[in-house]
Amino acid sequence: MAHPAFERSRANRALVRVALGSPGVAVRDLYELYPDFVIDVRAEQAALNDHAAIVLQYPIYWYATPALMKEWLDLVWLHGFAYGRGGEALKGKRLLVACTTGGGPEAYAPKAMHGFPIEVFLKPMEQTAVLCGMKWEKPFILHGAGVKSPEALAQASERFRKRLCALTEKCGR
Repeated sequence: MAHPAFERSRANRALVRVALGSPGVAVRDLYELYPDFVIDVRAEQAALNDHAAIVLQYPIYWYATPALMKEWLDLVWLHGFAYGRGGEALKGKRLLVACTTGGGPEAYAPKAMHGFPIEVFLKPMEQTAVLCGMKWEKPFILHGAGVKSPEALAQASERFRKRLCALTEKCGR
């Protein structure tokens, strides 16, 4: 999870709470772990090796991941580890992007504010999954994160819980 202003995020905090309460899920808050952007590559690669599914949770910032998540991907998902010759550590794992947007779904349409469906902006992540031999999962997208009512946020959180449950195959209730 990467959110540079996590303390102000209702939506991402709600999703993290769900993840923390889900069996078989480990949460790594990149901005908490690496506020100076000095990433422990070996520790992060070891964490990736320990799981069959990887969830990248973040708010969409200028049509991409926040800076620290991009840095993390650049440094951790290396040639020889994640892809390329000898790079099979992520092969066969499932990749789910769980992202939040400020705009509603209507803002991500042709001739709308952003001009394209949100899935277009997630294509680099999808291609990353392909390059690494991962299974790309349909993204979990929470639009209009900042203006969601508590009820709508609770419903979205429950949808996220179900997605995590399906990924880990450790469902409860």
